Amino acid sequence: MVGMTRIDKNPSGNRRGIAVEVRGLVKQFGGSQGTRALDGVDLDVREGTVLGVLGPNGAGKTTLVRILSTLLRPDAGSARVAGYDVLRQPRQLRRTIGLTGQYASVDEKLSGRENLYMIGRLLDLPRSDARRRADELLERFSLTDAAKKPAMQYSGGMRRRLDLAASMIGRPSVLYLDEPTTGLDPRTRNEVWDEVQRLVGEGATVLLTTQYMEEAEQLADELTVFDRGRVIASGRVDELKAKVGGRTLRVVPTDPATVTAMARTLAETGLDGVSGATAVPDEGALYVPILSDEQLTAVIGLLGERGFSIAHIGTHLPSLDEVFLAITGEKTTGTTGAAETEGVAA
Repeated sequence: MVGMTRIDKNPSGNRRGIAVEVRGLVKQFGGSQGTRALDGVDLDVREGTVLGVLGPNGAGKTTLVRILSTLLRPDAGSARVAGYDVLRQPRQLRRTIGLTGQYASVDEKLSGRENLYMIGRLLDLPRSDARRRADELLERFSLTDAAKKPAMQYSGGMRRRLDLAASMIGRPSVLYLDEPTTGLDPRTRNEVWDEVQRLVGEGATVLLTTQYMEEAEQLADELTVFDRGRVIASGRVDELKAKVGGRTLRVVPTDPATVTAMARTLAETGLDGVSGATAVPDEGALYVPILSDEQLTAVIGLLGERGFSIAHIGTHLPSLDEVFLAITGEKTTGTTGAAETEGVAA
């Protein structure tokens, strides 16, 4: 956990509107014959947005976060955060960022309130402001009742929430969240999501690494997919879904018993791209792969011409899980296995 004070003026400055700018970033562990955790990574994070960084274990996500938070030096390339160079201006940079890693890192002998107050004072907040901010975050993360208890008596989920609160106490302009909700129950996870959205609404920028597809869809404005140390895809959620395989048309006839005849009719007519139409009698629905609006119109028109009465139609894009599998070739697990540490590519 790292929580730093927010700095609004920056004399060096990134490109206008870009909070995090990475170019050609390389990091290798184990010498020339070792593992290249990052292999020429380029990415931008726009100010006031959430960039979701997805990828299987060993993709390089946490290595990236450690470099951007000055905890690890890259072997090549450059990175600027809030206008500060990661290598040349680490002290200034640390005063603009917040970091929550994969594991809680609070002082177990101090109470929850004492942990947050201590961080606030280290960030040069006046005593009254440090107390006020600590109490505010304890309430936001449902820790008020346990505020006076030592952190060693907290459950794993409570420690995680305290760690997140500590990273936010200084209202950082750029916040790194590395697998922030791993191991949390749904209620606590939603509380974390609410706080992240509140911070972004106040102007903060967030770089989020996650393997929870629901989390990425809930929070991220844009996504970057890592695999073997490289960026292999990027864009908005809908853009990535569209790249993977277009839309699927779902047709529900007025008479559910006609779905098989509908599929047979489409197959016999030979319309481009609809040979894979699938009837699902148990649902009373027909599923048709669609590659264009013209094709969708042709399918609906043909079914109408052949006398089929349609009760409902709809289209949907692939799920983000399907996108992840198609792009990386690996299924998502919902949780992260081995963590990335210095000397271990992850």
